[in-house]
Amino acid sequence: MSIRSQLLKGILEGCILSIIHMQPTYGYELSMKLQKFGLSDVSEGSIYPILIRLQKEKLIIGEMIKSEAGPKRKYYHLTEEGKAALQQFIANWEAIKQPVDKIIDKGGEET
Repeated sequence: MSIRSQLLKGILEGCILSIIHMQPTYGYELSMKLQKFGLSDVSEGSIYPILIRLQKEKLIIGEMIKSEAGPKRKYYHLTEEGKAALQQFIANWEAIKQPVDKIIDKGGEET
């Protein structure tokens, strides 16, 4: 597994929660949105297991809604627990991102 894949695996759940928070989304649409944001190497095969786990953890709920372009689609919505988990992810991300950015910008030299 590449370094990028390992990093992405750790943050993909938070990215998915964030996209669903912006707007209820179905699986394929979620995949397209991730690609639009530049995560083109994320496959549907890696998204659906995360969606199942998030449902089991009661962070999201799925609702079947009739589609104008074919069969019903399962749209995912955040629960209150999901909103709290997203806020925790954001706090954790910032706590990691800021020091890493400093290290990268300064080349490891302290100021």
